[in-house]
Amino acid sequence: MSEAPIISIQNLKKYFKVYRKKPGLLGSIQSLWSREYEEVKAVDDVSFEIYPGEIVGFIGQNGAGKTTTLKVLSGLLYPTSGEVSVLGFNPWDRKPDFQRQFALVMGQKNQLWWDLPAMESFLLNKAIYEVPDAEFDKTLDKLVELLDVKDIINVQVRKLSLGQRMKCELIAALLHSPKVLFLDEPTIGLDVVMQKVLRDFIKAYNQEFKATIILTSHYMGDVKELCKRAIVIDHGQKIFDGDLQDIIDQFARNKILSLIMNDKINQKQLEKYGQLKEFEYPKATLLVPRAKAAKIAGQLLTDFSVADVNIEEPTIDAIIRELFLSQKKVH
Repeated sequence: MSEAPIISIQNLKKYFKVYRKKPGLLGSIQSLWSREYEEVKAVDDVSFEIYPGEIVGFIGQNGAGKTTTLKVLSGLLYPTSGEVSVLGFNPWDRKPDFQRQFALVMGQKNQLWWDLPAMESFLLNKAIYEVPDAEFDKTLDKLVELLDVKDIINVQVRKLSLGQRMKCELIAALLHSPKVLFLDEPTIGLDVVMQKVLRDFIKAYNQEFKATIILTSHYMGDVKELCKRAIVIDHGQKIFDGDLQDIIDQFARNKILSLIMNDKINQKQLEKYGQLKEFEYPKATLLVPRAKAAKIAGQLLTDFSVADVNIEEPTIDAIIRELFLSQKKVH
């Protein structure tokens, strides 16, 4: 790309020293005099660049190093080694000019005051980020309209649903119109409808404000709908950086058919249609080739009395497992 990267990471390492206690009472007593520590490589020599306006999926299993990387990028953690630049700043310098240009939203952390209406938190953030009145009013109106929360911003946060709170969390994080947005599991715990609402909002926000976004998520729907590019991290190491469709084409060879049967059938009758993963009447789950999923589903509806059939994508964890296994074979 001709543009300069807005985020640049070169050989980033973040190691933690973790205390390992021996089991039992004897181990507790011994730890009073002698302690054993283990080095955990949360992020291990990761490099990548992200350009203005990109939405990049940053994906991996639990403990892969995603959140640690985002915390380094936002200046919450100091790296063990490596070079990091976000908007031309070293994040851990925590300069006000840098802090006014990014936002970190963590789906499991709250920034809203629990006992006050969300509007009070919005006004506090306005003061913290020194947002001018006219700009604040304009941005707030736009965000409230995009998320359809006009009726709830003056309701106590404790009285809001999880989905409503997440909408307000996003507004609080975006009132200063950040150029870079780190979203760490923003849809975690939400129902399918609310996940779709937030995905649509993130896409609209990116288009409206030209923000650069890094998104972590365990939901394939989030990543597929929002991100053309994906960076996959496993055990602190980057194992893929490229077009998301390449991962799906290469490592998500199958789709999942979930069936609910009307009549009892023999397990062997289903095995000829695909790889039978689960079978407990009336439910059955099959893995079938991606290209033949619709055809096989139609055949099952013809051959058996089926109450319901659902075609699903494999989970990100399953795809990453395939990707990781392929990397191990190469090395």
